[in-house]
Amino acid sequence: MAERTATIGSRVGLHARPAAIFAEAAGDTGLEITIAKEGDPEDEAMDASSILSLMSLGAEHGQKVTLRAEGPNAETALDHLVTILETDHDAE
Repeated sequence: MAERTATIGSRVGLHARPAAIFAEAAGDTGLEITIAKEGDPEDEAMDASSILSLMSLGAEHGQKVTLRAEGPNAETALDHLVTILETDHDAE
């Protein structure tokens, strides 16, 4: 299982716009990807391709989250998703 830690870059946190961008990218990978706040138990991780799950996560600017995926190209997919999370989509 591949795993990455990312720091939320959007100034307002993982709200609707960055959550939608991230969820679409996670869904496009074709992999089952989970997201959880850093330190949360693995069994509490949420579906990273669900906008509702992402918004209910309540991840704020500067907070660390853990992404996990398994399957072909999981490492590459997680690297791309970390870049999306660490981008300040509120500055665009």
